[in-house]
Amino acid sequence: MNVETNKAEAEVLAAAEDRGASLLVMIILFAVMFFAGLIYVDLHAGGFSPLVYAPYRDLKEVANAHPLPSGGPDLKMGERVYVAICQACHQPNGRGLPGQFPPLAGSEWVYEKNPARLIRIVQSGLTGPISVMGQEWNLTMPNMGASLSDDELAAMLSYIRVQWGNKAPEVTAEKVKKVRQEILNHPNPWTQDELKAVPVE
Repeated sequence: MNVETNKAEAEVLAAAEDRGASLLVMIILFAVMFFAGLIYVDLHAGGFSPLVYAPYRDLKEVANAHPLPSGGPDLKMGERVYVAICQACHQPNGRGLPGQFPPLAGSEWVYEKNPARLIRIVQSGLTGPISVMGQEWNLTMPNMGASLSDDELAAMLSYIRVQWGNKAPEVTAEKVKKVRQEILNHPNPWTQDELKAVPVE
């Protein structure tokens, strides 16, 4: 009887040890897999990769560490305005749509050193035939800039003047304000002939 009892107890103890060992092995395997997963995410997820952000942890830290120059146009705001009111016609790449909307990329109207004509176009609109990069367009463009502040219009125009290969000086809010005062008595869309009469030298 004692031999059988001892044998049964030994079997129970052995089974318990086996279960304990199996549980320990499973815990160790889970810990190793969890740790390996963290390493994988750290190496392959752009949000954590030091190749993307180092020495910063995210884009907000990058923006805070590199503020825009004070007094200049806010090109991020200019991009937002462009996306909201211009992109549908002139497209994300600034190339417009053939036969419908002229390109801004490479346009002589965009990169004139003095933006007086460009401000007029966006502020009051444009109507009739106009030549852009040697191609004739017949347009009816509304006054897209009328609802924008001086800062917003200046930022948007500055944005398109440095995008898609364009290289033109920034447009200041002061210049926008000055042109708006000059054209108070011209509420209608501009024609090409009227714009050509505006001095830009």
